[in-house]
Amino acid sequence: QVDLVESGGGLVQPGGSLKLSCVYSPTLFGPYALAWYRQAPGKQREFVIGLIGDITTDFEPSVKGRFTISRDDTQHTLYLEMKNLLPEDTAVYFCNKLGAGADDSWGQGIQVTVSS
Repeated sequence: QVDLVESGGGLVQPGGSLKLSCVYSPTLFGPYALAWYRQAPGKQREFVIGLIGDITTDFEPSVKGRFTISRDDTQHTLYLEMKNLLPEDTAVYFCNKLGAGADDSWGQGIQVTVSS
């Protein structure tokens, strides 16, 4: 059973845009606040941005004004719209509950590469 499936990544030039999607199990994740995380090569997974209801919670400072999180509960999908991408945004992106940690179940993530 796959509870989280991320998609929409790829290779993009600096300054470009991407929109990631995460289809989640409505039973396991529907009632909860959700978030996006990322793991760059050689680094630990980090929190990127979270959503409680329709309100963006906290976010990693470097993504302010560039990343937008949203969700559609009718489609059981979480979105991450990324604009003005930078090479340092290169990472594998994951979705999960807000506050998820190493002991939680994670999906495979989706690769985002920002390079010219």
